[in-house]
Parts: sequence; structure tokens; C-alpha cells
Amino acid sequence: MHYIDEGPKKDSAATILCVHGNPTWSFYYRSIVSRFSVSGFSEPCRVVAVDHIGCGLSDKPQRYRYSLAQHTANLVRLIEVLNLQNITMVVHDWGGAIGLGAAVEQTDRFRSLMVLNTAAFPPPYIPRRIAACRIPYFGSWAICYLNAFARAASVMAIDRLPKLSNNARDGLLAPYDSPRNRVAIDGFVQDIPMSPKHPTWNVLTQLELALPKLSGLPIRFVWGMRDWCFRPECMERMNLAWPSASRRELSDVGHYVMEEAPTEVLEELEKLVHGQPST
Repeated sequence: MHYIDEGPKKDSAATILCVHGNPTWSFYYRSIVSRFSVSGFSEPCRVVAVDHIGCGLSDKPQRYRYSLAQHTANLVRLIEVLNLQNITMVVHDWGGAIGLGAAVEQTDRFRSLMVLNTAAFPPPYIPRRIAACRIPYFGSWAICYLNAFARAASVMAIDRLPKLSNNARDGLLAPYDSPRNRVAIDGFVQDIPMSPKHPTWNVLTQLELALPKLSGLPIRFVWGMRDWCFRPECMERMNLAWPSASRRELSDVGHYVMEEAPTEVLEELEKLVHGQPST
């Protein structure tokens, strides 16, 4: 399991843990790594950005349990091995369920949460664009052999920008350059529970019930309101568990919040790390 680990490792330093979703990787959080881990920042932080197994620069085993429960267990293990403390966690997409699952298991290691477009409960709806990727045989073939999911996301996950820069697009797609290297992208899609019979449905149900355990932490939503996948009602549903959470709604931003609105995210994250109120 590959991860970035930059900045001071001393116990007194704040830690920022960045957890990506599908089909991104730690590259998605490059602006956070470069902003908060350097000596030029007022109080440099330890910044850890993970690549889930099968993603980014991590190993991509072809026979593996690509499930929410397994990804969460991997993250919990990484937190333990690195002995991360004073964690401000940033989560997005599937990284929300994975990261929050780890947080409810090890709450004493966390000091605050930043939640970008994500969900932590069984899906109340399945967007047609996602459902199409679940068509038997064809969906997995298109994801793995045409790179349909990752390539489509580079266009469909933005709204403020007319398009991603070539460097951003190429960087996001770089690890997923062959059918074998796209196995986890398909695994994430197949792990979306479309009924209570799917094992991940119960994992998400139990996670939602546990969310109030985190309500004592400072929590800040930064939400792309033009996201067609994790729509604003996802934020509202999580807000029921965290009534004291603050929010910054980005009216013209889509799903790839870090690509379209890095300035706003960095502003809010700096306030969160320093214990300052949101604007």
C-alpha cells in the first residue's frame, strides 16, 4: 500500500490524512501536500495521502477483496503502523466511507474532519451513469478495457472548469494505463450496494449509525453543489448526525472539488487545522 508522508514527524505536529475515492489517487490531494507540509507554512503539518490497494502507486492484485470493509481495515492498519495522532482527515467520494469507517474505530486519534462530496450510508439512488457501469460483463469490460470510468470522470466530474488541464487529466489517469491496472476501479463500482443483499449495504448501514460518535469533533463540509453523483442531499443526510458541522457550499463546482476549487478547500482546511471558524 503506497502512501505519501511529508512534513514533520514529531508528536506535536498536526497530521492531515487525505483519503481519496474512485477513480482518483493521492495525486488528487497534491495541493494539500504542497501547501501544508512545507517549512514556509506557519505551522508545517505531517501530511499523509494514501493510495488504496489497486489504486495509484499501490500494488494492483488481480485477485483481491476490493470491498469497503477491506479498504477500511487497510486504512486502520496504516494509521496504527504510522502511529498517526492529532489527525485532521480530508475525505472525498469512496474515501468518505473508508475514512469515516476508520475514524469511528479510532476516534481518539482524530481531532477534526473535512468532508468533500461523499456519502456514508447505503445509496438512496444510483445515478444512471453509474448504473450503466454495472451492466453484467459489459460494464466491467468498458471500465477495464476502455478506461471508460476514469476517462469519463475527467470530463463529467467538473462544472466550474470548462475542462481539466492536460497535466491534471494525465496525472489522474496515469496509474490506470492498462486493463490490469484498472481492476480496483471496477472493484469500487461493483462494491456499490444496490440492495440490502449486498454485503457492503450492511457495512454502510452500521457506519451511518456510528456517525454520531464523531459529532464531538470539529467537522467542516466543503461541497460542490453541482455534483450529479453525490448531490447536496448527501451532505444534508450526514449533517443530521453532525448538527454542529459548518459548511461551505460551492455553487458552481462539480464532483472533483480539489481540481476545481483548491483555493477554497485550502482556505477552509487552514482554518480547521488552526481551530478557526469557517467564513
